[in-house]
Amino acid sequence: MSKTPDMTAVFKDVMGAFPVDTAAFEDAFKTSATLNEKLSGVALTAAEKSTEISSKWTQETLAKLADMAKAKKEPVDYAKAMTDFASAYSESAAEHMAAFAEIAKKAQMDTVELMMAAGKDMSEDATAAVKKATNDASAAVKKATAK
Repeated sequence: MSKTPDMTAVFKDVMGAFPVDTAAFEDAFKTSATLNEKLSGVALTAAEKSTEISSKWTQETLAKLADMAKAKKEPVDYAKAMTDFASAYSESAAEHMAAFAEIAKKAQMDTVELMMAAGKDMSEDATAAVKKATNDASAAVKKATAK
């Protein structure tokens, strides 16, 4: 009568020999941390430039308001000052909104570029990790079944 092989021992040997490669996890963490650092840099640069534009816009508006608030000789001059302020403010608003749009556009382009590069890097890392795990698992199975 033939003896039934002990499959428990075979599975125990295979699982014991199955490699757990922590380097892949470390690489994934490093890649993620690097990506987060770059994305934070994009966000902080955009915030810094937006703050500069806001500050400049506020200073220009206050200077125009100061001119408008000065005492005038004729009542008609007040209407003219108000009209000049409204016209200048509208022009300034258009310029500053365009500047904000450029900042947002650059931040978006930089983010997409980073995500594309990160996706490529992660894909390459995952492919390498799966290939290594497959090779190691095949070797472990061969070793366990050769006994």
